[in-house]
Formats: sequence, C-alpha cells, structure tokens
Amino acid sequence: MSALKEFLQTICTDSITQYIACFIISMIPLIELRGAIPVAYLFKGMNPEFNLVAGYCIIALGNMLPVPVIFFFARKVLEWGKDKKVIGKFFTFCLEKGHKGGAKLQEKAGRGLFPALALFVGIPVPGTGAWTGTLAASLLDMKFKESILAAMCGVVLAGVIIGLACTLGAGALFGIAG
Repeated sequence: MSALKEFLQTICTDSITQYIACFIISMIPLIELRGAIPVAYLFKGMNPEFNLVAGYCIIALGNMLPVPVIFFFARKVLEWGKDKKVIGKFFTFCLEKGHKGGAKLQEKAGRGLFPALALFVGIPVPGTGAWTGTLAASLLDMKFKESILAAMCGVVLAGVIIGLACTLGAGALFGIAG
C-alpha cells in the first residue's frame, strides 16, 4: 500500500489532478467505484483540501459514464464476434454466461428485476458492478431507462458501503500499511 501511496503522491499533487485520477479509476472495468473511493480517502489523507463529497460525485459520474455505451453496444459486439476465428469462443462464452446468469437472475427475481439488478450492481463483490450489471440488463432485454436507474441505484449503494468500510475499517488499514 505504501508504494501506491508514494506513486499517487508523486503524480497527484493538487486537488484537480486527484479528482481526475478518481474519475479515471472509476471508469476502469472491475475496479470501478469500488477502487476509486479508497483512493479518494487516500487523497483526503494526503490533501486536507480534497473534498470527499465532490470526490464521490465525480466517482459516481465516472462509473456511470460508460453504462449507456455498454447497454447499447456490448451485446452487439459480442454477437458480432461470436463467429470470428480468434475471438469467437471467448465471445460465445461471454454471451452464454450472460444469458445463463440473466435467466437465473430473472427466475429468482421474477417481476422484481429492477431491485435485483440494483442489488447486483450495489453489492461490492468481485464480478459485480455497473459494467457487468448493464451487460446483464442488455442481455435480458431490459428497458434502457430501467437499466440506467437500477445501475445508478446500485452505484449509490456500493458508494455507501465502500465509504462506510473506508471510514470504519479500512482507514485503520491504510494507516497501518503506509
């Protein structure tokens, strides 16, 4: 952790750079908001002028920015690539996995697909998040507006959970580690 802290101190010397770093980190698949919020807390420790509320808003915006693109294009790209020689097996695997996971989610959720998707995006465990949830919504043929709102609710939930974890527990870990 201290190497990360030193690296961030070297390249992110002012608040603007720190906000930009949080924004970019929140857009990275699998890392998303779950990785950007602890970095924001690290910045707050390095720079008392760093505003966590503004950081949260910027992080949520960065996490949600790719969602419409994923909703409208990820499925099309996977379907386009499933017949290609080099990438076909992987793309087919992704489509089949998405369809099976979506069918299970829909079966368990019944008519409550919206809250199920929001919880899927919001519970911060590996493999969940706005990227994965939006792809699942696309594969389930959910409506765009419903998918975006569920992802947004999930991002807010994940932000609260990760923020509490950073405030209550991980803050001590960061202090010990670096």
